[in-house]
Amino acid sequence: MVITKNGLAVLGATAVTLSTIAVTGLGIHSQGQALFKESPKELVDEVWQIINRQYVDGTFNQQDWQAVRQEYVRNKTYSNRQEAYKSIREMLKKLNDPYTRFMDPEEFKSLQVDTSGELTGIGIQIGLDEKTKKLTVIAPIEDTPAFKAGILAKDVITKINGKSTEGMDTNQAVSLIRGEPGTSVNITIDRSGQQKEYKITRAKIEIHPVEYSQKQTPVGNVGYIRLKQFSANASKEMQTAIKNLEQKQVVGYVLDLRNNPGGLLFSSVEIAQMWMDKGTIVSTKDRQGIAEREVARGRALTNKALVVLVDKGSASASEILSGALQDNKRAVIVGSQTFGKGLVQSVRPLDDGSGMAVTIAKYFTPNNRDINKHGIDPDVKVELSDKQRQELWLKEREKIGTLADPQFAKGVEVLGKEIASRGNTRAQRSQR
Repeated sequence: MVITKNGLAVLGATAVTLSTIAVTGLGIHSQGQALFKESPKELVDEVWQIINRQYVDGTFNQQDWQAVRQEYVRNKTYSNRQEAYKSIREMLKKLNDPYTRFMDPEEFKSLQVDTSGELTGIGIQIGLDEKTKKLTVIAPIEDTPAFKAGILAKDVITKINGKSTEGMDTNQAVSLIRGEPGTSVNITIDRSGQQKEYKITRAKIEIHPVEYSQKQTPVGNVGYIRLKQFSANASKEMQTAIKNLEQKQVVGYVLDLRNNPGGLLFSSVEIAQMWMDKGTIVSTKDRQGIAEREVARGRALTNKALVVLVDKGSASASEILSGALQDNKRAVIVGSQTFGKGLVQSVRPLDDGSGMAVTIAKYFTPNNRDINKHGIDPDVKVELSDKQRQELWLKEREKIGTLADPQFAKGVEVLGKEIASRGNTRAQRSQR
């Protein structure tokens, strides 16, 4: 598996991501235009070849992939790129995989991760629900217009500016949602059978993936770390957080992955290595069944007791990290069942400045659990209703990470038991 630290799409390299489309618009420059081949047909063939070589399902969703090439490459002529783009999208629909998708040059730019952390958009990550095929919010990015408006994880987007999303793919949705800062977009969502409308003003968004502080609690001075997404600079910020909190001699940690929609695979692996000295972190299996493992390498920054908070907005890379810590018994997972995305995508630039994401593997937790469409089950369940979540995350945000936050409060209680258990174990050993 190729894992790059240079963002989601770098010319000449393959980026591995676990996230879904982020509705943002970024000014990333592409050299792809200069490399575009003379014939649009060659672009169609390039996409076909990538799927043929890398797609995780060797049956191609029970499709005769050679016959697909005959239909779209050999038997068809193209007079312009738009015709080629249309055929590529038709071709990929045959895979029935919402995460394998084509992006024209403008759509591809909107998927990029800007290393400065500055995004432009409304700040949600969306995908097609694999069961219902409906356009679904994976999670709003914290402190963005969508987050402040009240959009929640698992909201189903039914209309964008009055246009039905029935049959719409994520690329089409992104094109309708994105726009210049200061302009607005109307989003209609279905939440538990109730229709809600939101008018959201687009903005520039600065994202720092890690926030941390020490909390005075009944169990002592606790290190609290909020990880918002697994971006290119998340591991560096996590390292800083742990080292600073270690200097303050915290008794243990609460790592908050709630509403974290995921991100880059290498980031989740690097962060897991900061908490684990040994053990498997994650394994991936491609269509040949070849498994590759990422393991801890004795570089943990702390061995103190750890509790991880999760909810239904915790997806992909969040599930890798929490699954690794759970299976290795390094942490206790507290909260509610996570989103359930266990697929790995490779994001590739194409020769005309467009790009594609292709599902290349499934990932499995250290205990070989396939969490796709299921998620991670917490060790200690603390369920919040949608109303409670909205109250906490939007109206009473000052309570997040305090004892007035029910999931954090339970996390601290569990952490206290873990600390006490460790103390008893050490005492028993010293008496022998």
